[in-house]
Amino acid sequence: MRKIYVGNLPFSADELSVRMLFAQHGTVNSIALVTDRDTGHSRGYAFIEMPDNDAELAIKKLNGHSMDGRPLSVSEAREKQREIGRGPRRW
Repeated sequence: MRKIYVGNLPFSADELSVRMLFAQHGTVNSIALVTDRDTGHSRGYAFIEMPDNDAELAIKKLNGHSMDGRPLSVSEAREKQREIGRGPRRW
């Protein structure tokens, strides 16, 4: 299983439209469309989980693909780096 980062999504994109696009290249196990917690609007990126071979094909085929006039940025997702030595924030 591989996690894919999809950036530069049009703000009109919803989970169904993203799923339909990526399903053309294999099995889509999950989609996390990132939204602003205050407004609920799309932040323009998502994370998708697909089997390894399907993910590799989707990355090759869809990186730079135009979705509603916006060229998608599609790559393998990187693990979030945690800062060492920082405790919880105190306001």
